[in-house]
Amino acid sequence: MAYDIQLAEEDPGAADSVALMDELSTALEAITGDGGRASFDVEDVRGPMACFVVARDDHGMPVGCGALRPLEPGVAEIKRMYARHGTSGVGSAVLHYLEEEAVAMGYQAVWLETRLVNRRAVDFYEARGYTRIANYGKYIGNPLAVCFEKQLPSSLELA
Repeated sequence: MAYDIQLAEEDPGAADSVALMDELSTALEAITGDGGRASFDVEDVRGPMACFVVARDDHGMPVGCGALRPLEPGVAEIKRMYARHGTSGVGSAVLHYLEEEAVAMGYQAVWLETRLVNRRAVDFYEARGYTRIANYGKYIGNPLAVCFEKQLPSSLELA
């Protein structure tokens, strides 16, 4: 289904945001056995160096989401990436938006984690220039997790 995708930062505690993240958790539980709820705190994406974005179709219906939070100096982490089944281009649009926001906020890289068994996600990130890195933070030593990084251009390179 082709349509215009509208992206905007929204409150991660709003009803549409919560519904999208609940759908994501249900989908992740089916794929990996873990919905990822314990790995996300909405307060982490409410600060000045963070954001939560919702994608909407041309009827204003929510169709995807994603979040960006500070991880360490110069590095942001992408969390809660989701595109509703049957949508086309939503995941790419959300990811691109988050990457642009990360550049605007002064980050040099973005990191993320997914489960190795989630081949669709692994393939999605690899196709968009993400490279595997050593597991970081709470994912260190977790053989089920796979972590990725993408180096970002400076804001001057985008001008």
